Amino acid sequence: MSRVVPPAGPLRVLALAQLANSLGDGAFYAGSALFFTRLVGLSPAQVGLALTLAWAAAMLAGVPLGFLTDRWGPRRTAVLLSLATASALSAFLVVRSFPLVLLTLCGYACCQAGLASARQALLAGSVAPDERTRARAHLQSTLNAGLAIGAGLGALALSVGTRPTYLAVFTIDAVSFLVAALVLRRLPETRPVPKAPATAPRRSVLRDRPYTLVTLLNAIMCLNMPLLSLGLPMWIVQRTGAPAPMAAVLLVVNMLGVVAFQVPVARRVTGLHSATRATRHAGVLMLAACALYSLSGVGVGAEAGVVILIVAAVIQVFGEMLQGAGSWEIGFGLAQADRQGQYQGFFGMGPQFARTLGPVLLTALLVTWGAPGWWALGGLFLVAGAAFGPAVRWARTDLGIVAS
Repeated sequence: MSRVVPPAGPLRVLALAQLANSLGDGAFYAGSALFFTRLVGLSPAQVGLALTLAWAAAMLAGVPLGFLTDRWGPRRTAVLLSLATASALSAFLVVRSFPLVLLTLCGYACCQAGLASARQALLAGSVAPDERTRARAHLQSTLNAGLAIGAGLGALALSVGTRPTYLAVFTIDAVSFLVAALVLRRLPETRPVPKAPATAPRRSVLRDRPYTLVTLLNAIMCLNMPLLSLGLPMWIVQRTGAPAPMAAVLLVVNMLGVVAFQVPVARRVTGLHSATRATRHAGVLMLAACALYSLSGVGVGAEAGVVILIVAAVIQVFGEMLQGAGSWEIGFGLAQADRQGQYQGFFGMGPQFARTLGPVLLTALLVTWGAPGWWALGGLFLVAGAAFGPAVRWARTDLGIVAS
């Protein structure tokens, strides 16, 4: 049970807030596409364009909102952004034109990006440095559990297919962020970290070149996110003989794997050295998963294809968990202690980058190139995972951090 439920204290409060958010987000992800096309009346192309622009806006908003987090305090910022996210979701209940939907989606995505960095800064201030990665693993397990339950509730509501059920999905998500705001108010505001001595290297995160490099490498590794939600479904339908519902099965395998094993996997990461080892191993596992995925589309038959896809998905989820644990340790460990807000906002651009450009890249690699595209993607994961080591050594030397 300790693999999922964190110990009592600030971490459990953060996990409860994360659970509330993820329940609502799971329902949102399950029903948003049908909501915008069937109820609002947008075309699929308009929905895709709006989502791309929204996540691009979120990517740009991460650092400015991180500055506000450092200035206002992470708890206050997280509460305010939770309320702002709830307001944006409530607006979806009444907006019915493409410009207003686009504007609201941009506000929603920006608030989500800022909220993520504020929560990371709040975690950094509430948990001892050597416990942050394990704490982040607890939150990731909670996130996946909530997303799975929320997606199930969303699918159940949308199976009815009526206007009230579509509206109910967005109402659930808005309420979940109100609940999260109330839960986060139970935490004390973290005390500002004393400023570093004048002789210590000090710069804005935008001028921190080593941190920029590790953020870029993390963005490449985060391509596993659109791979699961977009790349694999397209591959299964267009290139394999496996039934289309296998895409949902692989998503369930991934979510359950993270819920069950993310915390034990994260225990192996205890410092920057073990973090780079984890990212290197993650690159190897992701290459192996991509190689197996490519085999599922070479005429092996439906049954063999299903087996190959499941084995590859299991390998992928362990690569994803190693990458997650390693990147969290690196993202926290290389950040300037009194600027966690802006640093976590910048590091959070990695997932936003993957969400924004991933669909175009994965479509070109997997749908257009086929099996060779899988090998190219796996090679990209392998190189990025291995490159964390030199990048972290550069950053550690630049900041004068003792090896760990």
